[in-house]
Amino acid sequence: MSLLRSDIWCGVFVRRHNDLGHMCVVSRRGDPIAGQVFIEVDHLDGTQSLYTPAPLLSRSDDTAGLVFQRRLHRVEPPKVRERIAREVEFDPDLWVLSLDLRGDDIGIDLAN
Repeated sequence: MSLLRSDIWCGVFVRRHNDLGHMCVVSRRGDPIAGQVFIEVDHLDGTQSLYTPAPLLSRSDDTAGLVFQRRLHRVEPPKVRERIAREVEFDPDLWVLSLDLRGDDIGIDLAN
């Protein structure tokens, strides 16, 4: 099964979280069709987490949507910004979604 366009997936993710009362915005727009999606989560306690696309090898065959891995977990915000900046240098078509959330469940599929 083919994946959704990046712009549509990001729009749905932002809308869903805003409807739930979470603050979620697109911090960086990437390629609308096939840009990679990074999600930075501000836990509102001085820490942030970063979710990035999972490698294809770690995905199961029955997964139709995007699958992520937690790259950084509850670290200082400069570490997340630095990681995103390095990725943008490598891939300028990258999307970045910023989410304010007190918990850890952001409602995405995570690789095992």
